[in-house]
Amino acid sequence: MKSNQKLSILFWLFKAKASRDGKAPIYARITIEGINEEISLGRKTLPKFWDNKIKLVTEGSSEARITNQKIGKLKTDLESHFMLLQSQQDHITPTMLKNAYLGLPIISQRKTSGSTTQNTTKTILEAFDRFIQTFDQKVKKNLRSEGTLRHWRSTRKKVSQYIKHQYGRNDLDLREIRYSFADSFYNYLTLEVEDPLAEPTAKKHIKKTKQILGGCVNEELISANPISSFVCGADETDIPPLELYEVETIYKKENLVERLEEVRDVYIFQCFTGFAYQDLFDLKTENIVRVGKNAERWLIKDRGKTGVSEMVPILPVVEEILEKYKGHPCCKINGKLLPVNSNAHYNGYLKELAIICNVARELNTHLARHTFADIMLNSGVPLEDVSKMLGHKSIRTTQRYAKVRKPRISQNMEMVKSLLFTSEGKLRSVS
Repeated sequence: MKSNQKLSILFWLFKAKASRDGKAPIYARITIEGINEEISLGRKTLPKFWDNKIKLVTEGSSEARITNQKIGKLKTDLESHFMLLQSQQDHITPTMLKNAYLGLPIISQRKTSGSTTQNTTKTILEAFDRFIQTFDQKVKKNLRSEGTLRHWRSTRKKVSQYIKHQYGRNDLDLREIRYSFADSFYNYLTLEVEDPLAEPTAKKHIKKTKQILGGCVNEELISANPISSFVCGADETDIPPLELYEVETIYKKENLVERLEEVRDVYIFQCFTGFAYQDLFDLKTENIVRVGKNAERWLIKDRGKTGVSEMVPILPVVEEILEKYKGHPCCKINGKLLPVNSNAHYNGYLKELAIICNVARELNTHLARHTFADIMLNSGVPLEDVSKMLGHKSIRTTQRYAKVRKPRISQNMEMVKSLLFTSEGKLRSVS
């Protein structure tokens, strides 16, 4: 007998999660018998354009039209999945419907001839979800970083997309996975997607997938990790830092629109502090600390990624930027030092900034860290100090960032010559 349960779908604007540009995410609330679940539409809008009566965006732009189309499609998809579940299940919960829509396993009571059985099939995406749920709890207790959680969610998303592309399914049983999964997944990420990933990035996603499968072995869900022999280590990519004249070109660029001027200043700040995006975004007034008998102003913060403390003396150019934005509305409201955009917007604006400044490089936050390490090392700062400023756990990591330039080698050799040789080129006496 078909279930006579009723489904209610309400679209609403989550204003408390508004980003720095003022846009708030749109959510769908599923209600069945008074129980709720929520699904993010993956779209945002300014509150002034959200019509709470018709539950649509009223702005007359192409982005608004796309958002409204997605609202309609999500409603239709949820209703279709609900009708299908009614024919399969004795009782439907909002979580079951949400999982069906997201392509996740539905653990429920299935209709049988007079009895009920529980679906206990273990899939790779279910394993990802359980891991991510636990990781999220650790983030809330400040045991793990929000940035690393985003990386795990990104890998889960790419695995899901790959399974749909390769197998035409929403998920894959753990017992179906073979070594070829890793090879094929790697080729998909580097060759077949619309925007192919670099080899090191693709291998990081496979490394995370391998870790998930390793956890499944530990839980005795599978007897062995089928992709354990896939080599995830990639050749170290040599990322040439920005030249000082390129940094200067960006710094001195005039007549920028306000959003690009802010992005420019934040990027210059990164080039002279070495802070990663996650830590840059979280910088607050309490991260400015007075150090030493001269009470020098330093930026000190524990890295979100490693928990290792970064400590960087504030250079004049950094002080200038801090002073410029201390009265900025976003900074005053949120207690932040800088008006930093969301990661996606920041990277997008950096590409635009590079074109305007005629810098033939793809500007990104990692390049800024490399540039900072290069500037410090080639200005004579010891490698150990650079490592501390970057918040690295190991000095070996810093060695990959810092490339010694020829002028510094030449300068140091001149010092060696003056110590060991006379002006006539004779070896000095050591006695």
